[in-house]
Amino acid sequence: MDTDGTHETRPPRAGHVPRPASPTPSLPPKPSHAPTAGPTLGDWLRHPRTSDGPGVWTYGHVPRAAAEPEETPTRQLVSGALISLLAGLLLWSLLWNGYLGGFWLWPLYMFTPDSWAHNRESVWASYIWYGVVVFILVIGFGRLGRWPELGRRVLSSRALRAVQPTRTADSARPEPGGPDDPVRWPQLRGAGLGEVAERLEVEAGGGRMNDVDYARIRRAWDSVRVDPSRMRAFADAVRDKGAGACVHPSGARDLPVRAARHDLLARQVLLGTVEDGARNPYSRRGTALALDPDVLGTSLLAVGPSGSGKTRHLVRPVVESLSLQALAGQAAVVAVGAAGAQLGPDAAFDVVVRVGDPASVYDLDLYGGATDPDEAATLLAEAFVGDVPGIDVRRAATALAQLLGPFRAAYDRFPAVPELRELLDQVPDALDALRRELAGQHAMLRELDARVRQQGAHGDPGPALADRVALLDRPAFAGFFDTTGQGRPFSLRALEHPIRVRVDLPERGHADASRMLARLLLAQFNVAAAARTDRSLFAFLAFDDASHTLTAETVRGVQRLRSAHAGVLLTLRSLDDVPEALRTPLLGAVGCRMAFSGVTTWDGKRFAEAWGTEWVETRDVTHRTVFADQPLTRLMHSFRKLVTGKAVTTDAVTVRQVERERWSASDLAHAVPPGHAVLSLTSVRGERAAPLLVRLAGTS
Repeated sequence: MDTDGTHETRPPRAGHVPRPASPTPSLPPKPSHAPTAGPTLGDWLRHPRTSDGPGVWTYGHVPRAAAEPEETPTRQLVSGALISLLAGLLLWSLLWNGYLGGFWLWPLYMFTPDSWAHNRESVWASYIWYGVVVFILVIGFGRLGRWPELGRRVLSSRALRAVQPTRTADSARPEPGGPDDPVRWPQLRGAGLGEVAERLEVEAGGGRMNDVDYARIRRAWDSVRVDPSRMRAFADAVRDKGAGACVHPSGARDLPVRAARHDLLARQVLLGTVEDGARNPYSRRGTALALDPDVLGTSLLAVGPSGSGKTRHLVRPVVESLSLQALAGQAAVVAVGAAGAQLGPDAAFDVVVRVGDPASVYDLDLYGGATDPDEAATLLAEAFVGDVPGIDVRRAATALAQLLGPFRAAYDRFPAVPELRELLDQVPDALDALRRELAGQHAMLRELDARVRQQGAHGDPGPALADRVALLDRPAFAGFFDTTGQGRPFSLRALEHPIRVRVDLPERGHADASRMLARLLLAQFNVAAAARTDRSLFAFLAFDDASHTLTAETVRGVQRLRSAHAGVLLTLRSLDDVPEALRTPLLGAVGCRMAFSGVTTWDGKRFAEAWGTEWVETRDVTHRTVFADQPLTRLMHSFRKLVTGKAVTTDAVTVRQVERERWSASDLAHAVPPGHAVLSLTSVRGERAAPLLVRLAGTS
């Protein structure tokens, strides 16, 4: 069986005679995907989780010390141990041979009876006292020469200490079958739902429950705690369906394939491992790094050239994690990318919008589900001319509202793309037909007449709007953006529900239209996420390529998403794809910044400014040549220079505190290895993680 769960067809062996066909017995249904290796559900639930900062992979994490302990070099330990050993032997020799007198024998003479003289007891007492003295010398000179530390170093105590954290982590694991065992659902038993808890425990023990089921049912139970009137329906659903209770509207209980490692109990996705090097804080070196809604809620900006792994190592794992959380009823995710981008298979999404593809089942709502003409006009103006220098977006929104309002009043819907283009181009037949439908509605006729008077005036945004709408009025988009109710348009107002959406943009043949639609989706997401009445779901929008997507208003909207329990992921090939006036505000609007390997020094300079400076301790060593005055000393120095080829020098060490950039532009451009990235994180609670050099998952 292949890894995707399908059976491979092999040719018959040479000389093999097939048997006659026989009735095939009934076989069990083929599994939807290959079995995954890893811990059982019970082990996964019982495994301890600890966090000491944002971005820490909490599964089995053991906190480290905040600062690196001072470690004496092994060469210095060996030399100190040898010197102390020789000193101890010399002292013992002097004592044994009587060169220091016999004072060290006084305790033996004082506590030994005279009757023991020249007896066996006297001999035993003498040897015992010699042993005591030797023991004292060993202890004293051993501590002076740091023998215990050298012994631990020689006996490879690092391997022994590596086992100790595992035991410490396992000590926090709840006992199977105990009162705190999560498999037994103690929260349900405490609420008097013992029968329901037993059913779920049997489902987990029988292998019929996965991590998505557990997270989904726990999420449903949290909603019951908020609204106790749902308790009976919850209990009945679990009794009837077991682990399949409270299932996602799609009926899916898992994704068809997982490309990353996830921990749904902590809502995390593993991104990589923090490099064990001097560039990273000691407490984070060698620890696993993960992303979760707590840090994604501050939004993330990632910059890296093509081929640096932005899609494979960042966008795909994050979208996959939030898709799993959507199946668990915890999130709503929208992924936007060019057609063909590897954001996940179609079966992993509830809605797949392929703009420009006639076979697309779903359409895109151009107006984002808005019913107010002014709101719809603002969103369209931001998308159409938000990136055009010299055009006031507010005037463009007013011009659009002067057409959308009358059209909606006349036809009870917004115009389709061809109709909007005709109105912007002032086609007489379209205007006359609209006036006839508005007979008696003086306010709307006044709006329409105002738009007609402003047409062609200085600074009128109408021609620019018409040119941008013409990008969507192409044969490739015929049938899309329908407003008559005949299609199946997707609107970002659906963020109220745990939905998984992927939007494929026709980047290859219609680059300008794709960028305009990307701006429209970002503007609609900012409005829709903030307008939700129920913000218990984490709403997220991921752009596989956000080039030429950002405007001044959308950057301000991204900054406001943190309080709306929402966030965005923006990836760029370079900051040059953002207007120069928005580069600094963009880096300030997002809480998480990521620079992939291969960024330019110009981009690195922006990141270096955003990450700021820190105080570090520097050591300046000055070598000075020693000039001897005595003839013998000069002769020795000359002989040493003849042998070594170097003059005799002394070292002057100066230690001082200086303020330096955490990561300089040159380091970001040249010191980040392939498959790595520098990432800083900020949580919605304000916790920060300094820029970390991370080895991304899947790299060697």
